[in-house]
Amino acid sequence: MSVTFEISRLGAQGDGIADTQAGQVFVPFALPGETVTAARHKDRADLISVLKASPQRVDPACRHFTACGGCAVQHLERGAYLDWKRQKVAHALRGGRIDLETAPIVPCEPGTRRRVTFSARHTERGAVLGFNRAMSKEIIDIEECPISLPEIVAALPKLRALADVMVATPQAFHLTVTATASGLDIATRDSGKMNDQQRRAAAAFASEAGFARLSADGEIVIEPRKPAVLFGDAAVPIPPGSFLQATAAAEQAMADLVLSHLSRAKKVADLFAGCGSFALRLAKKSEVHAVEGDASALAALDRGFRQATGVKRVTAERRDLFRRPLTFKELNAFDGIVFDPPRAGAEDQSKQIARSDVPFVAAVSCNPGTLVRDLQILVAGGYRVTSVTPIDQFLWSPHVEAVALLEKPRKRR
Repeated sequence: MSVTFEISRLGAQGDGIADTQAGQVFVPFALPGETVTAARHKDRADLISVLKASPQRVDPACRHFTACGGCAVQHLERGAYLDWKRQKVAHALRGGRIDLETAPIVPCEPGTRRRVTFSARHTERGAVLGFNRAMSKEIIDIEECPISLPEIVAALPKLRALADVMVATPQAFHLTVTATASGLDIATRDSGKMNDQQRRAAAAFASEAGFARLSADGEIVIEPRKPAVLFGDAAVPIPPGSFLQATAAAEQAMADLVLSHLSRAKKVADLFAGCGSFALRLAKKSEVHAVEGDASALAALDRGFRQATGVKRVTAERRDLFRRPLTFKELNAFDGIVFDPPRAGAEDQSKQIARSDVPFVAAVSCNPGTLVRDLQILVAGGYRVTSVTPIDQFLWSPHVEAVALLEKPRKRR
């Protein structure tokens, strides 16, 4: 049965919210100020029609929008969309009583996503490859993706055929595609154990398709060219399936903020360093100690440093910073710190940073909630937040990154 709703605001996940006597109802693909009809299911409703459209409603960029769960707000006008994302960070700061005006958001352009993880499954009619429908395990087979780099979109037919060649399970699996300086790097996860015939066929297909590398569950199947990514001037041979910022432009924007803030630091600690996206850029002016728990990422960082020219010394330390954060005494050997943890944030590490007297700290986060928690710890330890800049690199999704810069007067020794 359809119900008429008045949409009052946009929720954190991009759903329109209607306030009713029975509580809030979330209506995907509805916008504030709209009158819609929708089929209600408890606190959610499926949009049926828009009776009164918002002036901020625009035509979506992709034919798969509303079916594919990869994007939530393609129908929202660009200015309103960017303000919504900026306000997500501003709201988190206000909730944490951090009194600071949020900087303008760094936007993300279409066609720039360089790392995409697709879902795939074998069917009687061949492999389907795309993204899951929102709140569902159903895979929407896609023919276009306006967020992704053109070379990834152009490869969709080959990627679908490859998934059909190498799949060894009836279950859904993931296929991550990374555009590198050497070509496309393809990594599958949970695609099943291939027999020898499948392995040979997959290797031959990948080679014929011109892919730089194909790996399955971390094991390289074939590597005609070692995939490399540039971090500043340093070319880093990334390991299979390694973490990489989704867009090169967002990574550069983050790096520019970090480098400017730490420009006076002679020695910098890069915590949760990954493959070195900050460390190898910082090394142009500073000595860097890079700390990371993933051995393959750290090895890639070290290789990138050894092949780079015109950089200062970069040392690498494998360490689980969740279980064993750098202590404040260790941190006091540095003039600057940058930390970029996973979504869970860096609570214990922040407690140690708060006790240190390192004058310049840059906190990079993909989760405004845990970022604010960590900032509260640092502020309680004497740090002052000088700026927080939101960065959009997951276009038309609810996700937003942020870079927070902090300072503390250094004690005389």
